[in-house]
Amino acid sequence: MHESLDRDLQDPEYVALYLNDALHEGSPEEFYLALRNVIKANQGMSQLAAETDLGRESLYKALSESGNPQFSTVSKIVGALGLQISIEPVINAS
Repeated sequence: MHESLDRDLQDPEYVALYLNDALHEGSPEEFYLALRNVIKANQGMSQLAAETDLGRESLYKALSESGNPQFSTVSKIVGALGLQISIEPVINAS
């Protein structure tokens, strides 16, 4: 990861935009990659495991390219990052 992206991923507002973009514009795998990047740039997997009461190995597996984490796992991770998941209506630009 580039140093400038690493720095940007420490800004909560940038992180929210980054993850939303990955969620809306990419595949689930791309979202999990973005989530891994945020974790790496901030507290790291070991600290996240302690904060979420999830095993470090379980987190690595859940967020791997072949991972398929449960919603509760993603929700715990997002919460530990100081973020929340929200749903918004689709606005059709006609």
